[in-house]
Amino acid sequence: MSALTESAAWRALTKLAAADRQTTTTARFEQDPDRARRYAAEACGLYLDYSKQRLGDDGLAALLALAEQQQVRGWIDRMFAGDVINATEQRAVGHVALRGAAAVMGGEPVAAAVDGELARMYAFADAVRSGEWRGATGETITDIVNIGIGGSDFGPRMIWEALSQNTLKPRAHYVSNVDGAQISLILCRLDPAKTLFVVTSKTFTTQETMANANAARRWLTAALGDAAVARHFAGVSTARKTTEAFGIAAANVFEFWDWVGGRYSLWSAVGLSAIIALGPERFRQLLAGAQAMDLHFRDAPLDRNLPVLMALFALWNNNFLGAASQVVVPYAQRLHRFVGWLQQLEMESNGKGVDRDGLPVDYPTTPIIWGDVGSNAQHAFFQLLHQGPAINPVDFILPIEAVHGYPDQQQLLIANCLAQSAALMRGKTAGQVRAELIAQGLSGEALEAAIPHRVFSGNRPSNTLLMPRLDAFHLGALCALYEHRTFALSVLWNINAFDQWGVELGKQLAREVVAAQADPAAAAALDPSTRLLLERVSAR
Repeated sequence: MSALTESAAWRALTKLAAADRQTTTTARFEQDPDRARRYAAEACGLYLDYSKQRLGDDGLAALLALAEQQQVRGWIDRMFAGDVINATEQRAVGHVALRGAAAVMGGEPVAAAVDGELARMYAFADAVRSGEWRGATGETITDIVNIGIGGSDFGPRMIWEALSQNTLKPRAHYVSNVDGAQISLILCRLDPAKTLFVVTSKTFTTQETMANANAARRWLTAALGDAAVARHFAGVSTARKTTEAFGIAAANVFEFWDWVGGRYSLWSAVGLSAIIALGPERFRQLLAGAQAMDLHFRDAPLDRNLPVLMALFALWNNNFLGAASQVVVPYAQRLHRFVGWLQQLEMESNGKGVDRDGLPVDYPTTPIIWGDVGSNAQHAFFQLLHQGPAINPVDFILPIEAVHGYPDQQQLLIANCLAQSAALMRGKTAGQVRAELIAQGLSGEALEAAIPHRVFSGNRPSNTLLMPRLDAFHLGALCALYEHRTFALSVLWNINAFDQWGVELGKQLAREVVAAQADPAAAAALDPSTRLLLERVSAR
């Protein structure tokens, strides 16, 4: 047994979880009419209703005791102080510094460098947007193509699609997949003379990114010649010599730092494509919202701290109620990329099987993160959420104000969101089903046969997170909320959220397969299955 699972706080939660099975959330509401008001917290314009979680005051107190035992407050302070908390890579963790909430990383002042790089990005974006920056033939830029993968794609793509509803030009496009179908579909609609590429890769060696960057370069130079690269490519990288060899002018290369992890990097130069497309002012608002959440996370008491509370409920559901997945359903079409961004954030951060000391864990770490936008999700997987045997907790995210001209549809969207969370909690008993069917005229064997199929067990936990509107400030706060929730979970589980060694093995083996494609003799290093599959592929 690990020190965590043997600890007093963990053992207390185990006992409470067994007792939880003897009651329901609806019963708790009956016992405490003020539960909805008491089980809520608010910060940065976001309102969290956690009253539908399957726990009472004793469970919440025990979870907060676990947070104290695991020194959550101390780890928060260490991150904001710029301490080296990514021990396996000996790095500080500095995404909060990108938002102005920290000034020192690894003992070095960083505020001036961050502000300087932001100023460069804003100036470049303004030049492109105003038409001051022009392509090689003198045309203004109408299209931005970001080429990156993972954190260099998920974040900027998500914020662009969430905030671009009134933006006409420049348009942003995102290429990540090494499957050439994606880039070819985008390039066939663009004019080389009016297109700017942003290649985002810290080392400028990422296999998929460089394959797409080279394809884009060939497409551009075929139309405009090699000299055009300097006017149609920008880079986000630390590898200045490599970007220069590619043809990108030094003035068009923007830097980020090794204390910025890829999945936490949308706030850095990685967001350049979105800054150009959305404009610097909206990006400033995004940073301001994230900074507001940073300061709340740093300063708020744990029992009123939104990221900490959400982490505690996630741990309770996963480790003590046996929920192996976490569903996230934003009731906002413009957040349809949010779940994909969150999947990388959470599962790449906390999908770990050893603790900070390298010892195997004996408890589940991150649940599987999945979901889709409401109300589409209701017609896809909500059947499973309501009547499947497994518990799948749900985070409902609901912007209240519409940003379109269809207020009646916004009211319907809101009604659906609130109804779904209520239905998951309340369910429907056999007695209720029986009364409904009798009222409809059903009786006898037909009645008895119909009842089991219409029963809902209920008592399914959820959070509801309200936003005033989906604008840049509140999107920034929302993203930072989930970033900090992820970190708090890692502290509770005693794991490192900031490395991703599990990603590296696949990259290494891909290089071996590429070598075998070029030289059949190199295939001897492959396992028999991979070798045979490669032979089958090569024979076609």
